[in-house]
Amino acid sequence: MDSVIYEIRDRIAYVTINRPDAYNACDQPTYDRLSEVWTDFARNDNAWVAILTGAGDKAFCAGSDIKQNFNAPPAPADNFAPASKGDLMRGLEVWKPVIAAVNGHCNGGGLEQALGCDIRIASQNAQFGLGEVLLGLLPGGGGTQRLPRTIPLSDALWMLYTGERIDAAEALRLGLVSRVVSLEDLLPTAQAMAERILKAGPLAVRAIKQAAIKGLSMPLDDGLRLEQHLFQLLSATEDSSEGTKAFAEKREPQWRGR
Repeated sequence: MDSVIYEIRDRIAYVTINRPDAYNACDQPTYDRLSEVWTDFARNDNAWVAILTGAGDKAFCAGSDIKQNFNAPPAPADNFAPASKGDLMRGLEVWKPVIAAVNGHCNGGGLEQALGCDIRIASQNAQFGLGEVLLGLLPGGGGTQRLPRTIPLSDALWMLYTGERIDAAEALRLGLVSRVVSLEDLLPTAQAMAERILKAGPLAVRAIKQAAIKGLSMPLDDGLRLEQHLFQLLSATEDSSEGTKAFAEKREPQWRGR
């Protein structure tokens, strides 16, 4: 059984962590496969938006598979690290939009993967936590960096210091997720969001992501210069010409991603 299911349909990449018997916890081969998948998605001209989820109805991803990772070489610290090639958590720049459809447990490295996505929606049975501190460790896949950038600092530090989990309603209140839906509506909602994004110019969406994400770590003046630079690049593309022409002709644009 493949630990990660990767399918591309109608320009949407569906990435499913497929270890439901282990609450979709990731052993090292699964991390390695995720690295390969995200590298392909970043470069694949046929995929414009991705949806990340977990198999079954109990878990998005429960984090690292502690039993397997801690009972096989290499050292535990190496087992907790994502694949060296890079993935959503660190080391790989993916400028296409990624939606996390969080079903059930989203803990440890699972939450870190969700934090590496651009938009997070959750089912009503979802729960979120970073429990590495209870193992004498810290989140090593971006949790200490992305969570305080996503929710209020006091709440982020409480979760990081204690390993306490929160439910979907609290995640929505804090802004960790943007929407909570029933479990049966989760994937249809994520797909509808992806299809809505596909109506926009793909190069423009990627430039917007780059401007927004990189701009967060820049002084405002530098961010504005980056925005202007990307605007100028977009204005010279075929998609920009098609978009303005379609608007004038009152029709849907035919995006080509170039």
